[in-house]
Amino acid sequence: MNTGAFKGNKRFLPSKPCVVCGRPMVWRRAWAKNWDEVRYCSDACRKRNNTERGA
Repeated sequence: MNTGAFKGNKRFLPSKPCVVCGRPMVWRRAWAKNWDEVRYCSDACRKRNNTERGA
């Protein structure tokens, strides 16, 4: 039995911090194909980062 496999317990899922606010983002199935490219926890953080770059 693989003890590191996801069995309904989110603590075994990979996570990483949002580049804008630093909140931890836990892996989601929707991000399975591009997890390495996910940088923001929400659309609000994505917009805030883009407006800060342009200013």
